[in-house]
Amino acid sequence: MISYAPLWETMKKKKATTYTLRIKNEMSHATVQRLQKNMPVTTHTLNKLCEILDCKLEDIAEYIPDKD
Repeated sequence: MISYAPLWETMKKKKATTYTLRIKNEMSHATVQRLQKNMPVTTHTLNKLCEILDCKLEDIAEYIPDKD
């Protein structure tokens, strides 16, 4: 599973909010909701987040193995 928990920590450190993503950077509300629910997003979205937050991919997402 891909977790976006690092994204929220990075945003907190950089004093960014979902408002920053949606209004200032024109990210759709649906995309922000997908991130909040750890649902899949495109690599384009991940790239855009790295640009917006001036960070690396590992500052946005992490892989957590499924427990089978």
